[in-house]
Amino acid sequence: MTTFLAYTSPAAGHIFPLVPGLLELCRRGHDVHVRTDPALVAGLRRAGLAAEPVDPRIATIKPGGEDGRNGLRAGYRALLRRGALDGPDLERALVETDADVLLVDTLAFGAAVAAERSGMPWAITLPSLLPLPGAGIPPYGLGLAPASGPLGALRDRIGWSLVTQAYGRALLPGLNDLRAAAGLAPMRSALDVFTPPDRVLVLTGAPLEYPRTDLPANVSFLGASSWDPPDAVPGGPAYLAEDGDPWVLVTCSTDYQGDEQLAVTAIEALRDEPVRVLLTIADAAHSSRLPQAANVRIERFVAHGPVLRRAAAVVCHGGMGIVQKALSASVPIVAVPFGRDQPEVARRLRECGAGRVIRRRRLSDGRLRAAVREAIADRDAAADAGAVLGAGDPPGAFADHCEDLVGAPRALTA
Repeated sequence: MTTFLAYTSPAAGHIFPLVPGLLELCRRGHDVHVRTDPALVAGLRRAGLAAEPVDPRIATIKPGGEDGRNGLRAGYRALLRRGALDGPDLERALVETDADVLLVDTLAFGAAVAAERSGMPWAITLPSLLPLPGAGIPPYGLGLAPASGPLGALRDRIGWSLVTQAYGRALLPGLNDLRAAAGLAPMRSALDVFTPPDRVLVLTGAPLEYPRTDLPANVSFLGASSWDPPDAVPGGPAYLAEDGDPWVLVTCSTDYQGDEQLAVTAIEALRDEPVRVLLTIADAAHSSRLPQAANVRIERFVAHGPVLRRAAAVVCHGGMGIVQKALSASVPIVAVPFGRDQPEVARRLRECGAGRVIRRRRLSDGRLRAAVREAIADRDAAADAGAVLGAGDPPGAFADHCEDLVGAPRALTA
């Protein structure tokens, strides 16, 4: 039996995709410990995981600021402030659990430094797209379509250089301070964060990931896994099963980013359509000011799994979690990206033909209404994409790669 310690950022989108794989490790007889958002611990325990909260001070530091809209530098400053806490927090958890293998979330920078310094086998878990260059891969984060030929290669080379420099300016000064305090050598590029771990476990795959011919040896695409907390009502709320028009799920980010505009526009766009709308508002501010409509039901949170089994379409911000859940359920998507990795996720969604994308600045009642109609009419494309995304056994692949870490050779440190 091996003892695994999974340490994640305090966000549902960073722990929920791991849960099926962690439960598979438990099923195989391993001892699995989790450190994550204090608000999520009870549900994880009910699922059968040995979960404890991260240092509660970590969750009070918001990468998006109070309004959810901080830029790149401010966002990384917040994550690195967390890093000053999550490194010591991981070290305490390591003592408490006597773990053999560490699984560290991609945004827990201090915990990654502590894992590297420990000399133990460890992996980065990445519940989103892989932000690494490669042949034919557009520069990350800009939402650009793939380009071919000499001009496309030139665009990508220049674009990756600019993107890497921008991320480096935001990340490296604070990260290298953490590394220096731990006695580790400085990193020269923002891309170097993926070099030290024995594995980088990417919890997605085709068709959202582009084909790669030059993937680093320590990177693995595992496919998408979805999970809902066990305290969710089996089958979802009773009103989902009532006779009526088909459901459209509209959802704001669970990690607040000031996306109330999406909720307001969706209500106005769909109030006279032959659908019922379930809007999950999460922590979006001013929810009491949302317009009302007879066919719209507003909830702070409803487990999305039961809704997706009945949904004709999803309207969302383009977050990786809801996009993968919807595609896995063969539900077409209309994405309105607001920030973070969402423009890139939306581009991948458009490229695989499984949804419609509306730029935030162009969002209007009419455009959203038309996009939802088109998405519902083109459900087969979402089903095709979902079949590819869910192929194989993602939880089993996760567990296999975690087991491979036992006694893994050490990766080179930058």
